[in-house]
Amino acid sequence: MKIKMAALALMAASTTVQADECGTVTIADMNWSSASLIANIDRFILEHGCDCDAELVPGDTMPTGTSMIEKGQPDIAPELWSNALKDALDKGVAEKRLRYAGKSLVNGGEEGFWVPKYLVEQYPEMAKIDGVIKHAELFEHPESKDSSAFYSCPAGWNCQISAGNLFRALDLESAGFEIVDPGSSAGLSGSIAKAYERKEAWFGYYWAPTAVLGKYDMVKVDFGSGVNLEEFVGCTTQEDCADPKATMYPPSPVHTVTTEAFASRSPQAYDYLTTRGFTNDEMNQLLAWMEDNQADGEEGMYHFLSEFPAVWQGWVSEDVAKKVQSAL
Repeated sequence: MKIKMAALALMAASTTVQADECGTVTIADMNWSSASLIANIDRFILEHGCDCDAELVPGDTMPTGTSMIEKGQPDIAPELWSNALKDALDKGVAEKRLRYAGKSLVNGGEEGFWVPKYLVEQYPEMAKIDGVIKHAELFEHPESKDSSAFYSCPAGWNCQISAGNLFRALDLESAGFEIVDPGSSAGLSGSIAKAYERKEAWFGYYWAPTAVLGKYDMVKVDFGSGVNLEEFVGCTTQEDCADPKATMYPPSPVHTVTTEAFASRSPQAYDYLTTRGFTNDEMNQLLAWMEDNQADGEEGMYHFLSEFPAVWQGWVSEDVAKKVQSAL
């Protein structure tokens, strides 16, 4: 009888351990800097703090989201810009295949029209679109002395449509502005860097979090319109928008998404993901450091965990924090 009871106790203990085990965890390593940084941070903390067997797998927004819904893999998408496949994700959550763990970027992705901070310090009215229009002659066009420059999103990007429609909605052409296509993301960021080095006027579209907004203080211009989500979705972002109206860009939700299977079997690891998140200012600074040091996601991870313990230790228990710190 005693032997039988001991065996049952051993089986119960074994079952409890298995229920709490994290096991093998796959994490999508997306092909842009902030997502790769977060993926590497998650891998290190889950591996060393939560005793997971964590590994990175290549990922991208649409294929990763689709694979998680249809195949249950990978377990974690650390930085998913969820508007891109919101209906599919919501359906996956409703069918208990997925969970929204939390917001990896707590402010959401940020878009807008920007001017350098030093311009606003000199001309405070430039914080608003009327002030930019008032000083249109300061924004020299690189190829035309008779026009003022508005730097738009590169051709072929979705944001080229919204920037072009807002250019029309704000009637910037009548103010003397002409759209400048920077040709690429590098061309757009290079135009900001060049203006900053020379303390020249610059006006155009940009987004956050990015290394550029971590290195250069920029002010998002207020259109005085607030956010009109219906207008933005139904017209601003549509190529055939005939009569666009002014609206500020709404924040783009950026979530951490997990499979339901992972969340159920690994509650401690899942709890960490519900807490972990970056402000845009924090991420801008980290991306600027990565760019300046030509660092990849793994090198950025070591920099973050070593230099910003006050941030990440707030995401985990004291016990987990000690294990992660020891592993560093």
